[in-house]
Amino acid sequence: MTEPRKIVVMGVSGCGKSTFGQALAAALGVAFSDGDDLHTAENIAKMAAGQPLGDEDRAPWLTRVGAQLADEAGRVVACSALKRAYRDTIRSHAPEVVFVHLHGARALLQARMTTRPGHFMPARLLDSQLATLEPPATDERAIRVDIALPPEAQLAEVLAALGL
Repeated sequence: MTEPRKIVVMGVSGCGKSTFGQALAAALGVAFSDGDDLHTAENIAKMAAGQPLGDEDRAPWLTRVGAQLADEAGRVVACSALKRAYRDTIRSHAPEVVFVHLHGARALLQARMTTRPGHFMPARLLDSQLATLEPPATDERAIRVDIALPPEAQLAEVLAALGL
């Protein structure tokens, strides 16, 4: 992969997008954004109330994610990007984006969600996220990473896949 780097760390809630995204951005020397910060107050309230977001809720958010990537020379954004259509929206703004798909067993995801303090996304929405998830297809620029690996191994795997 050549400079600049535009990466979306994707996956269901609880997979570690924000933590991993920060580490990856630091390793690449680029800025990091948490896609959660780009949600509307209405979306956050809806999720906090245990209601899954629909496509119409996500559309403006995904446009903001893509636009932020388009406006930067290099950036890592944590964003669930659960469906191909969502990734297509992001790619329509930043065609060179690479997706890092963090995936793992439901039990591990559930355990992580129930032990993180102060997050607006309740663990009871995990199943709706897993049902919505369309893993990246072979024709998408994506790197798949198992969250059961130690963080250092995850980072090394992604950097190697990026040719670093």
